[in-house]
Amino acid sequence: MTDTDHTTHGLASVQLERWSGPWADDDRDANFKADIAAYAPLDPLSTLSNLSEAIDVPVGALVQYILAKWATEDSGGLLELGPRMARRLNAPFLEAEEVGTDTARLAAYDQVRQLVSWLNVPLDRPEVYPD
Repeated sequence: MTDTDHTTHGLASVQLERWSGPWADDDRDANFKADIAAYAPLDPLSTLSNLSEAIDVPVGALVQYILAKWATEDSGGLLELGPRMARRLNAPFLEAEEVGTDTARLAAYDQVRQLVSWLNVPLDRPEVYPD
């Protein structure tokens, strides 16, 4: 694989590029850019080619799946959690920020901690919701 490979698979044409910067020290996306640079030396197509051969799925289908799943990860979480619960989890934080005190923020943390604990009941005690 060269520094820039051109790959075309069905839906779109994407040019893979190895990128390692530079970026400014105060760049708000510096951590993400550092992560991009850390993966730049790797050749993802060798792994995908091996997987493609092993499971008999085209490389382009694997790339489509990986990109779609990664790009929609937060949306997928929302679909699983549901918009009502997402708003319930966010409400204590919004209220605490309106009040603006550490006491309100700690109360919000405790309220959300309890909600998340409640959501984990089926994970902690699978007999509650059998298959």
